[in-house]
Amino acid sequence: MRCKTFLACLALLATAPAAQAHHSRSMYNTATTVDLVGTVRLFQWNNPHCYIQLTVGSGAAAREYSVEMGAPLHLMGRGWTPRSLRSGDAVRVAIYPLRSGDPGGELASVTRMDGTPIVRAR
Repeated sequence: MRCKTFLACLALLATAPAAQAHHSRSMYNTATTVDLVGTVRLFQWNNPHCYIQLTVGSGAAAREYSVEMGAPLHLMGRGWTPRSLRSGDAVRVAIYPLRSGDPGGELASVTRMDGTPIVRAR
């Protein structure tokens, strides 16, 4: 019985790297951050990842950034809730930008305009 349990544990450990591999961050330039000031258009509290749709600028010059976050379960462990951000909130975010240059990235931090951190992103 001990041998079977040991082999089962070993098999689980052997598959762990493959399970993590589909969450590659290679699409983001994690060597730099970009600071954005904008308005939350939508805060998506969804599996497998939450997103902030952030409108930066106004009028014809406005751009929408799609900012990826972790899974809801992981974010809850850091203090996030589905109501941490609301449409219309003015925020300052730092993102790891997309390597493609498209308007988006992975969230590094988010603060209210008065400098108060919302909660930790990672």
